[in-house]
Amino acid sequence: MHTLLILLLSAFSSLVVGFIWYNPKVFGTIWMKESGVSEEKIKGGNMFATLTMAFIYAFFISVIMQFLVIHQTGALGMVGGDATKALPSYNAFLADYGTKFRTFKHGALHGFMTGLFFALPVIGVGALFERRSWKYTLIAGGYWVVTCTIMGSILCQLI
Repeated sequence: MHTLLILLLSAFSSLVVGFIWYNPKVFGTIWMKESGVSEEKIKGGNMFATLTMAFIYAFFISVIMQFLVIHQTGALGMVGGDATKALPSYNAFLADYGTKFRTFKHGALHGFMTGLFFALPVIGVGALFERRSWKYTLIAGGYWVVTCTIMGSILCQLI
């Protein structure tokens, strides 16, 4: 599959998770209460613009996420990003390890760690200063833990 399509699929997965996660039957009602958002306010916004920007931001996350879940990109970075100028040892390294740890499960692990140790704390710090509740933090942060896990698994398996 072409890399751009996989990045777009990964970004789209964040919208799918969001539709489920923020559904009123899952966490949507609690999230609205904890964030101070009403159904009227949500319906009053431009949902197309909101979803478009959410998708664009998710695409940005997917671009960076591929470097976090695919270890071989680190080797490419060590040679300056141009494999044609690399020493023969680089090609030998890729011959030995080029497809190691390129699984759904490995991507999910690194995606989960990214969500738990990066996204959740970012949400948490913002929530502290905004005086939001721990419920809000866990719902919004939990969404990113799940989303990053899924994004990581898609990227690591398919790219």
